[in-house]
Order: sequence, then C-alpha cells, then structure tokens
Amino acid sequence: MARILITGSADGLGLAAARTLLRGGHDVVLHARTPRRANDLGALAAQAARVVVGDLSSSAETRSLADQVNSIGRMDAIIHNAGRYLEPARGTTPEGQARTLAVNTLAPYLLTALIGRPDRLIYLSSGLHRSGGASLEDIDWTERRWNAGRAYSESKLYITALALAVARRWPAVLSNAVDPGWVPTKMGGPGAPDDLELGYLTQTWLATSHDPAALTSGGYWHHRKRHPPAPAAFDPGFQDRLLDELAELTGITLFR
Repeated sequence: MARILITGSADGLGLAAARTLLRGGHDVVLHARTPRRANDLGALAAQAARVVVGDLSSSAETRSLADQVNSIGRMDAIIHNAGRYLEPARGTTPEGQARTLAVNTLAPYLLTALIGRPDRLIYLSSGLHRSGGASLEDIDWTERRWNAGRAYSESKLYITALALAVARRWPAVLSNAVDPGWVPTKMGGPGAPDDLELGYLTQTWLATSHDPAALTSGGYWHHRKRHPPAPAAFDPGFQDRLLDELAELTGITLFR
C-alpha cells in the first residue's frame, strides 16, 4: 500500500486515477482547486486519506498546498496531473504570471521543491510538447503576442524537461513524464479519439507497480510504452537553463 498525492484529482484523468488507486487499497491524497470542488468529491473524499485544497495558478496557494501535504506525512508517489489547456488570453495570476505557465509548469516545479521527496514522481506531459519552442525566451509571455496553443505546447515541453532533470539529479527517485493521449475528458472534449482508461492507467502503474519497466526513471511514456521525447527535453543544457528560469520566476531553487 502506497500513499499517493494526485494534483487536479477532482475530475478527469486525476479523478479516474484516484478511483483506481483507492480500489487497489492505496492511501490517496486528493487535491481540489477550491473548497467547493473539494465538497463535490462527496463519498470519494471519505475514502481518501485527505483532501488538500489550493489554486495552482497562485504561488501562495501552491506553497500552502505543499504545507498541507507535508503535514500529512511523506508521500510514496506524487502524480502531477493538474493542468490548463487553451487559455483564451495570457491571464494574470496573483503574481502576474501567465496562467498556463503557472499551472502547467511553475506549480509542479514548486511542489517538487517544497514537498518532502517521494520515491516516485509522475508528471503529465502531452504529445504537443514536441511543438514547444526550445529557445526559453520570454517563457512567461510578457513580450510576445499571446498564442494559446504554443503556450500550452511550451509548458508541456518544460514539464517533460523537468521530469527528466529530476531523474538526472535525483537518482534515488523514479521520475517520469507521461503523455496520456488525447482522451475524452473535460479538457480533451467528448470527441477525443484516445482510450481514456489507458490515459490514466499509465500514471497509476508508474506510481505503484513493481513491474521492472515501472521501476525505471527518466522516461517519457504513452500507454505504458516508452517513447522518445523532444530532443530538448533530454538535453542537460536545456534542462539547466530552464531550471534557472523557473528559479528566477518562483524565487525557489530546486537543485542546490
């Protein structure tokens, strides 16, 4: 039995993963963006080890969320599932950052730095990360004209690179990125063609399985098969430059 935190587990892939892990007898820490969404979890919340609350578009709430998780005790695994898709505008977080970057990249970076180190880390990527630019210029979209699709793709390139950087810098931790596919969730839409079940079972497998394949690190996975990510995500130089950018934006250095 493992204790597992799943961010963004009030609906979609996160909720499906939580139900699967609970049925498997694991202690699951659910996460909801607001108290109202936490209340909507109903009976599932009663089965969970705990429900933590925090809006990941806010750095202050993300830090509070890390404190809530640390107060529970050490996690065996963390699935960084929460994300935003096509934001119609850059948006402004309380810290003035682009909402897509804040939720998809800065929040998992902060949680990785602030939550006690688990045995396994799983970061939700996307096949669209291959369309993300690797220049790292203006990653917060303060100068460029907003492009929702490009912003999303870049944020997923960054989270993939973060997962692989963690694998490189923390060899005792199993850190992997997962492309769940284009699945029929609220984010993906009802017409999405991929298999919803396979979309979340890769995360739960990486979080708990003792299959030799699941006990590897530094992978980019799709439906339990390892695939090559964008070359930049594997590049230590790109990873280190990205980490410098994220440290500057958050005020937190992940690797000291």
